[in-house]
Amino acid sequence: MQPSAVANTTDLTASPSQFYTWRNYRCAYEVHQPSNTIPGGIPLLLIHPIGVGLSRQFWQRFQGEWYNSGQSNLIYNPDLLGCGESDMPHVAYTPSDWAEQLQYFLQTIVQKPVILVVQGALFPVAVELVQKASNLIAGLVLSGPPAWAVITKKSPEWQQKLLWNLLDSPFGNGFYRYARTPKFLRSFSTRQLFAADNAVDTEWLNMLVVGAENLASRHAVFSFLAGFWRRDYSSLIASIQQPTLVVVGQTASSISEEGKKETPDERLADYLARLPQGRGIKINGRNVLPYESTTEFVTAIAPFIKKNSEVSSQNSE
Repeated sequence: MQPSAVANTTDLTASPSQFYTWRNYRCAYEVHQPSNTIPGGIPLLLIHPIGVGLSRQFWQRFQGEWYNSGQSNLIYNPDLLGCGESDMPHVAYTPSDWAEQLQYFLQTIVQKPVILVVQGALFPVAVELVQKASNLIAGLVLSGPPAWAVITKKSPEWQQKLLWNLLDSPFGNGFYRYARTPKFLRSFSTRQLFAADNAVDTEWLNMLVVGAENLASRHAVFSFLAGFWRRDYSSLIASIQQPTLVVVGQTASSISEEGKKETPDERLADYLARLPQGRGIKINGRNVLPYESTTEFVTAIAPFIKKNSEVSSQNSE
């Protein structure tokens, strides 16, 4: 059983896991709402990151803090295919695949416009989703998006396939077994994700260990590591007409070589120069802001969500 996504059950009402079928696959999601308040504003659709043991449980702290701070938006929190409680077919996943899954989810389950809140390098999924279901996207919040040099550079298809074949092998299986150990997870999180070593706590590590118990979860991770998400998204990003808030950590870093020399200020400036309705903010933390700097992250995005909820309400009158 996965750990609860409820950070404070006294302030948050969460439905149990719910399921829908997409492409004959069983996909999981949760719906959250404040326990003592009528839901209001635009619903949020959360897009979790891909990595060893990661799933919709990544958002557990955020969801609790969102309602503890007095917000009342409905929250839709799905597991992407290959992650969490969703089916885990042995396939190579692309951002377009996950965007089509979320498009179906929006059209059949949510059935109303949402604000996307997307973590890190899953931004390409949000970009693809805007192309597929623009009328159902009222705005976007980008938490620690990739370095501009990374999001605008396509990796060769031969390289992607070579890496996939290398990982989708007995070697890859062995690597994944090691990668899901607490020792590796702590080391990687400290080196690449969190600003403070002590922020890599037991709660974080337990979440990842439990999430990686099913070895079939490796396929989504290997798809990400193979770079199937790596292409030049610059023109698609420039075509996003929805209001977009870019949130970058004060000590944001990049795992990819292309982005290592970029400063957080440069990353923010690059995005704001291309997004037609972009605005940005820096907060404490590094690369997993909704988890590491939960209160600051909620405080940073709440005015943006509220403003867009009001604009949407006025436009619908």
